[in-house]
Amino acid sequence: MSDSLVIIPTYNEIENVARMVRTVFALDIPFDVLIVDDGSPDGTADAVRALQREYEGQLHLIERAGKLGLGTAYIRGFEWGLERHYQFICEMDCDFSHNPKDLLRLRAACHGDGSADLAVGSRYVPGGKCVNWPADRLILSRGASLYVRSILWMPVMDPTAGFICYRREVLEAIDLKKIRFVGYAFQIEMKYAAHSLGFRIVEVPITFTDRIEGVSKMSKGIVSEAIKGVLSMRWRGLAGSYAAEPSASV
Repeated sequence: MSDSLVIIPTYNEIENVARMVRTVFALDIPFDVLIVDDGSPDGTADAVRALQREYEGQLHLIERAGKLGLGTAYIRGFEWGLERHYQFICEMDCDFSHNPKDLLRLRAACHGDGSADLAVGSRYVPGGKCVNWPADRLILSRGASLYVRSILWMPVMDPTAGFICYRREVLEAIDLKKIRFVGYAFQIEMKYAAHSLGFRIVEVPITFTDRIEGVSKMSKGIVSEAIKGVLSMRWRGLAGSYAAEPSASV
């Protein structure tokens, strides 16, 4: 078993999932892969089960009954990975907006003494960029990042980013049951929980490419959740309420 796990939530990713799995397993450093599928009607889970025969012991699948939200998919994956003692737990999208080759750089940032506790694949630090995004979405994303930083005082240029590598110690220290949000606000809340607990966050520049295959999961409700949730995160972080009890560690 590898010491590194990649969690990939899926819903209707039949066009991408097999290519994504094969690309991750072709990397120079071995990663195990956990697909968390929310009842995709297009056969995504069936495709993963077929691949499991080829990648026995490396490719894992959790099937859920329906669309339960991005955040709950990742939390289920975090718990699964902690139970199996992975040292580095990564998250990424299945649609190739995140380049799987960048997993190597994110893991490297968290590997060894004195390095990052979590590494964020960032669009908004020098060297990072977005490709194929319409101007209105880029403005919305940058505006959201500025808003989050101004409210939370968190030194992360891309707080909504969803391409991340965590050291297991970070996930053990956060009480995952206290993470409230399930959409893109989940990404903000996880970073803020880690920041409020004193962990070191490093941003690694990436090129984010808008999906080519499949349909975007972005919605107005997801954006609204993120905007409204930031103020409550600020209060909870000040109160120190993200810390796990010692007995809650896995």
